[in-house]
Parts: sequence; structure tokens; C-alpha cells
Amino acid sequence: MLSLNHIGVLLRDEEQPFPLAEIRNLFDAHGIVMTVIEDDAPPPGDIDLVMAMGGDGTVLRALDISRETPVLAINYGTVGFLTAGDRTDLAAILQRLVAGDYLLSERLCLECHHPGGIVRAVNEVMVRSSNRLVFVDVFVDDAKIRTIIGDGVVLGTPTGSTGFLLSAGAPIVMPEVRCLVLDGINEYNFSSRSLILTPEAKIRLSITRETREPEVILIADGRRITTLRPGVDLEVVSSPKTARLVYFDPGYFFSNLTSKLSW
Repeated sequence: MLSLNHIGVLLRDEEQPFPLAEIRNLFDAHGIVMTVIEDDAPPPGDIDLVMAMGGDGTVLRALDISRETPVLAINYGTVGFLTAGDRTDLAAILQRLVAGDYLLSERLCLECHHPGGIVRAVNEVMVRSSNRLVFVDVFVDDAKIRTIIGDGVVLGTPTGSTGFLLSAGAPIVMPEVRCLVLDGINEYNFSSRSLILTPEAKIRLSITRETREPEVILIADGRRITTLRPGVDLEVVSSPKTARLVYFDPGYFFSNLTSKLSW
């Protein structure tokens, strides 16, 4: 059980009537300090939990700025697959939280080492073009396994398997499974398939000089990180740090697949 002395609240960008006064009153009654996190600023170092009020984009923002601090996500967005409950259930969710009646889901994350630095991702890292073919040599533990020719390459986590990877035709993976998922984006090869890799695998993506674009885009969790020229290599590995999400229903994953993705 978490020690809940200080909770940070991160709101989605759009203006909505968030019931902050009611939330603060509930937390005050339990001796919990509440801080609203402004403009993706790093939360105070003594925060025990970040409550993200929004959709999946807000959840990913919260996980990015909070690092290993647990995140409780309340759906104020559209789909909200990563959220633990809907805004209509907010009062009941908060009562269960302060009562200690919850679960912690530990999620594998990625680290991408690129020429400009290191970026962390909860869902996926991708290299993609704007409108011309990209040629990417894929190496696993220094052994070349294939060349992907298409719009790009995506490497994701089990958490990301219900995001972009799902639309690419990759398998759905339970979030607590430890593995990596590699797939091409609109690949120019009808026989291509997704590849499941061990979490210990070291993946190198080499953007070859056959690439037709002068620059390709590096994207992490939907955020444009930088542009890359042909001839550049990236290395993607499992991060030593994990993401932690709070849930209340042991069957939350399959419930969300049914209710939010019509599975």
C-alpha cells in the first residue's frame, strides 16, 4: 500500500469543470495534501501519487513527468483505455483510494538512445517518414534480422500493444507481460509479421542511405522528439525504470478491452 501524504493532480489541456474543490475537501479530511501540477512541470519531489484527469494522452504525460511515481488515471477524455475509471465514478474511486483498496500495475518502459540524447517511452518508439519510403535495417543483439521497407518501424511495450501497434495489426499483449513488440509501419511486404522479443533484447535500428526521405521523424508516445538523417543508428532497450498505474478491478484489462475497444 502506498503512503498517501501528498497527491499531485494533472489536468488535460482542454477547459473542463473539474471538481477540484470537492477532491481537495476529501483529501483534506484524510490529511492528504493536494497540489495541481501546472503545464507539465515536474511534480514536487515528495509527491506519493499523480492523479491524471483526462484521456490516454494525459496519462502518458503524467507517466512522463512523474517517472516512477504511481499514476491514478480518471477518464475525462474520449477512449481512456489506460484509465482506472470514469469521471462519473470519481467519488467512489477516491474513497477506495484513501481506503487503500487498489492494485498497482507495474509496466515495462523503453529507452531510446539517439544522437540527440535518450528518450523514455511507455507505449512505443517509432521512426517514420512523412510520405516516402524508409529503409531500416533491424539488428537484435548485434545480429541483423531483416530490413523493413515502408513508412517506418515501431517498437512497443505490452502497454503500447493497445495503442499504435494495435492499428498496425500487432497482437494484444497483457500489460504485466515482459516483452517487446516490433512491427513495420505500412510495410512494403505482404508476408511481414510482428515480432515478439525478450525484454533483455538490444534492438538497433539503422536508417539506411537507401531511404528516400532526407529526414525521418523519431516519435515517442505520440510526441515528436527529433528528425534523423539516413545513415543514423538508434538503440532501443528496456528501461531499468518502470511505470506504475493504479487500478481497482483485477480484471480491468479485459474489461477495458470490451468496453473501450469493442473486443
